[in-house]
Amino acid sequence: MGSNGLIDKITALPDLRERHLHRVYYYDSTPLTSHEQKPLGGGVVDFGSDPVVTRSTRMFDELAKFPFMALRLGELPFNGWGVSAKRLAAKDCEGMTIKHTDLKPQIQQKGVDMRIGLDIAALTLKKHAQIVVLVSGDSDFIPAMKFARREGCQLFLCTLGHRVKPAMLEHSDLLLEVTI
Repeated sequence: MGSNGLIDKITALPDLRERHLHRVYYYDSTPLTSHEQKPLGGGVVDFGSDPVVTRSTRMFDELAKFPFMALRLGELPFNGWGVSAKRLAAKDCEGMTIKHTDLKPQIQQKGVDMRIGLDIAALTLKKHAQIVVLVSGDSDFIPAMKFARREGCQLFLCTLGHRVKPAMLEHSDLLLEVTI
C-alpha cells in the first residue's frame, strides 16, 4: 500500500474524519549516490547504482505531487568502512584475516529526527495544528511529543502495529489503530 493509502486510512478514522488536514510531512533521507573506494582491493563501490536509489528517487518525486505534502529530507553520509558485526562475532578471532568482503559501509541517517522535532514545535507554537498525528514508534520523539502537549496540541500516535515503549503511549493523547 502506498503512502497515499496510509494517509487516506488515517484521515478516515472516526477521531479525524471531520478534521481539516493542514499538511502531511514525510521524513526520510536522500539516497547515498557517491562512489567510494573499498579498502583491501575491494574496488570502487557505486552506491548510486543500487536499485533502492532509483525506487527512493521515484517515490520522492511521486510524494511531492500529493496535495498538502511536504517532503523533509535529511542526509545519508558515508562515514568509511567497518568490519561486519557477524565477522567480529566469530569464535576464532585470534589471527583473523580481514578481507574486503568483511567490510561494510558505515552509513547513518542525519538530520531527520531533528526536522521532525522542529516541525512539531513550530506547528504547535504557531497554532497551525490542533492535532499532530505522529506515525512512528521511535521513542526519541518523546520530548517533542511532551512539548506539543504542554503547548495545548493533541498528539495522536500511530505505530502501525509495532510495539513501542510505554512512555510513547504515556505522552500521546490517543493511539490510532491503523494497519497497512
